[in-house]
Amino acid sequence: MADWRWEADPDDLLEALSAQARSVAERLAEEIAVRESMVFLDGASFTGRSPGLRTESRGGLLMTYLTDVRGERIVVLQVACFD
Repeated sequence: MADWRWEADPDDLLEALSAQARSVAERLAEEIAVRESMVFLDGASFTGRSPGLRTESRGGLLMTYLTDVRGERIVVLQVACFD
């Protein structure tokens, strides 16, 4: 993985989750960032269309995020936990 990272917007987005759900959300965001670094190899020099708003689930957790290809980051916008 190049310099890809993930961040939550707002910064305190994950604070309302239980410790277990937060751990799952952080692992999922990290996995998505790794995957996107392998899909968008051009990173900062990417000139194509952005993939847009997407969702991913893991167990009872649903995450909505954007891939900022040129910024080489995943922006987590919403997390819902149904456990």
